[in-house]
Amino acid sequence: MGNIDQRTRARLDLVPDEVCRQWSRYGGDHESRKYIAEHLIAAARAGKVGLDDLRAVADKALVDITTRKSA
Repeated sequence: MGNIDQRTRARLDLVPDEVCRQWSRYGGDHESRKYIAEHLIAAARAGKVGLDDLRAVADKALVDITTRKSA
């Protein structure tokens, strides 16, 4: 993950679990988690490393997933 510090890495591990637990119907499969993780890593590299920022990114990614699956 390049230049992402330990604290941010811990958040990147925590946030997908939180989000997927809330939306287990859509967020539990590998592809969904991968999609969320890609968005989280991009956000962290762009400087969004706060827990609330990362949760917002993960929530948005999950909304994208659920929208695609229900279409």
